[in-house]
Amino acid sequence: MVDTAVVGNLGTVALGGLAVGGGLLAWAAALLNFLAYGTTARAARRAGAGDRAGAVDEGVQATWLAAGLGVVVLVFFQLTAGPFTRLLAGGAGPVAEAGEEWLRVASLGAPLLLVSLAGNGWLRGVQELRRPVRFVLAGSLVSLVLCPVLVHGTGWGLVGSAVANVLGQGLTAGLFLRAIVREGATWRPRPAAVLSQLVIGRDLLLRAAVLQVSFLVAAGVAARAGTAELGAHQIALQLFFFLALVLDAYAIAAQTLVGHALGAGRPDEARVTARRVALWGLATGVGVAAVLLALRGVLPPLFTDDPAVVDQAELVWWFLAALQPLAGVVFALDGVLMGAGDVGYLRTLTIGSAVVGFLPLSLLAGPMDWGLAGVWTGLCLFIALRLAGVLVRVAGDRWLTAPETVTR
Repeated sequence: MVDTAVVGNLGTVALGGLAVGGGLLAWAAALLNFLAYGTTARAARRAGAGDRAGAVDEGVQATWLAAGLGVVVLVFFQLTAGPFTRLLAGGAGPVAEAGEEWLRVASLGAPLLLVSLAGNGWLRGVQELRRPVRFVLAGSLVSLVLCPVLVHGTGWGLVGSAVANVLGQGLTAGLFLRAIVREGATWRPRPAAVLSQLVIGRDLLLRAAVLQVSFLVAAGVAARAGTAELGAHQIALQLFFFLALVLDAYAIAAQTLVGHALGAGRPDEARVTARRVALWGLATGVGVAAVLLALRGVLPPLFTDDPAVVDQAELVWWFLAALQPLAGVVFALDGVLMGAGDVGYLRTLTIGSAVVGFLPLSLLAGPMDWGLAGVWTGLCLFIALRLAGVLVRVAGDRWLTAPETVTR
């Protein structure tokens, strides 16, 4: 959000470049978020069974996996930044060039970002949630302070935003690595454990892949609708992602609590947790929606002074607000099912909802001239279908006995 606000004052082209380059990097990070979610579920099961050392070892193995995958992501974007940004921007031009420039620099932080995801995962699993907050806030504060300085103060422009991101990610990753060292854990990689993490990560990876492809398609449709539409989509989407992280707090709590409960053989406690986080997610979503509607005329101009972008952002605002109560319940119950290891069901549900709801409406928005309204209607349908699916699943008993293999 800070990047979007700071870069938005450089002009519409820079904002569009951030939407394209940032969308690609966010796609890669979200695609690999099983490093956090899968690690939390596995570490929580071990911690719930009284094996803290085993839970920390899950973090060590996840860190090795994160570092390796981070290097792969870095090399991939260095080789393909140009073609991908042109594809997403709808062809060569100033927006594609700006996106490529940002992505080449920002991708240097990919290994650091993924190591931090793994660190979040094992610390959540052992029910230490305050340290990850401090680590992430420390890195975010560095990025927040440096972003306007490097973008405007030094005259680096859009590249300054990417450099600020990398420096902040470096501090956060260093703090997570220090946490493992202080546990006294051995750093020896265990291929069997890494492979086991990839097995549970497979379903989460496929789920995330479909989800992120859907968001990339939506961004591509917005880019072809016009530069103002792309800028407004970037603003609204960054707010959606930010609010998703806020609402995802209940999912993280649910993962940890459900994993501990099932690891200790207490399924009734897991069911009570599911009801509680769903109600908290709903209440928070309603509150967030009310705040968004109250600030509808205030927030968009903070990101850009382009009247055309502001007009488009105000249109999308109604969709953004309407999503919040639904998303609050969906994200919370996603966490419940992840903590139970029921990732196969989540994979199938997410893919089905994207194929039936999100992708068709996004793709039709271009030829039917629906603009951003069509894209965001697709996103609303996507969330609604997922909501129906998770409610049905949690109402039954199968998720309480979902298979979750932990290599010992």
